[in-house]
Amino acid sequence: MVSQLLASAQSTATKSSHFLRSKSDPANSIVMSLSSMLCHRCGEGFEPHEKIVNSHRETWHQTCFVCSHCFRPFPDGVFYEFEGRKYCEHDFHVLYAPSCGKCNEFIIGRVIKAMNKSWHPACFCCEICSSCLADSGFIKNANRALCHECNAREKAAAIGKHICYKCHGIIDDKPLKWRNEPYHAYHFNCTTCSVELTSEAREVKGDLYCLRCHDKMGIPICGACRRPIEERVVTALGKHWHVEHFVCAKCEKPFMGHKHYEKKGLAYCETHYHQLFGNLCYTCNKVIEGDVFTALNKAWCANHFTCSLCNEKMNQKTKFYELDLKPVCKRCYEKYPSELRKRIQKLHKIPPKKQQTT
Repeated sequence: MVSQLLASAQSTATKSSHFLRSKSDPANSIVMSLSSMLCHRCGEGFEPHEKIVNSHRETWHQTCFVCSHCFRPFPDGVFYEFEGRKYCEHDFHVLYAPSCGKCNEFIIGRVIKAMNKSWHPACFCCEICSSCLADSGFIKNANRALCHECNAREKAAAIGKHICYKCHGIIDDKPLKWRNEPYHAYHFNCTTCSVELTSEAREVKGDLYCLRCHDKMGIPICGACRRPIEERVVTALGKHWHVEHFVCAKCEKPFMGHKHYEKKGLAYCETHYHQLFGNLCYTCNKVIEGDVFTALNKAWCANHFTCSLCNEKMNQKTKFYELDLKPVCKRCYEKYPSELRKRIQKLHKIPPKKQQTT
């Protein structure tokens, strides 16, 4: 309705540059009688030699031919007419032209009514990809105007699904990944045998192959991602791996050529292997190489087993006491008051200990 109104108003916009003079012009074949002419607005007649405005077969005094809202002459003689009233361009926009929901400018011409707002056709765009929606249609999603493709992606993401990059439909099963985009597998055929592919198809140098044809090519498959390995390959644990996919089972950091340890079919970095299955020094937190000193359910390197108070190195023959789950040499222990020592011994009920070597 608004677009029809604006189109109609624009079609009536004209310049009131046709003036009639009361004095007849002998060059004109039509002579108009002043006595029969009345102003369309005030109904009064015209004086001799007075300029008369003629608009759409209606005559006006110059002072009467003004905007119906601001009562000022029309700039450049241009006016808009609606329901029998004439308006200057500014007042017509203010009174009747809608404002665009995006740029807030007045809309002249075609108006898009959507989302309880008015829009210029060029301003009504998808809120995700910014594609124009004026002629393609839109879908309301969480108070947003979205194109069909973006709405499908949003809907799929909400239910944990993928959107086919070709047909833009939701992929209910496992997608086929090609050039890092998800597809319905049935859109493709094997490059070699032309059989319809499944999600287990393999990509080699930009081409897709069924498993049977791919296996005949002798290309190793990564034990982690199950994708073909076309560049550097790591062979370990009886499998092949992409370099970046051969990782520690604990911290999941790639070994990148560094030493790894195998345990029950899994690979571990040195730190986590000894942390899980070996001995780490309680003091330096490094893997213990050589003799291991164990005490208080802890392990130490041979040269790191010291008194926790004076840091004096202790050996196989050194007697020590437990204080707050830490070893204390006899000399430091005897510095405590006798009453405190009795309480500590009574609490732990443990006699002085000797360190053990393994």
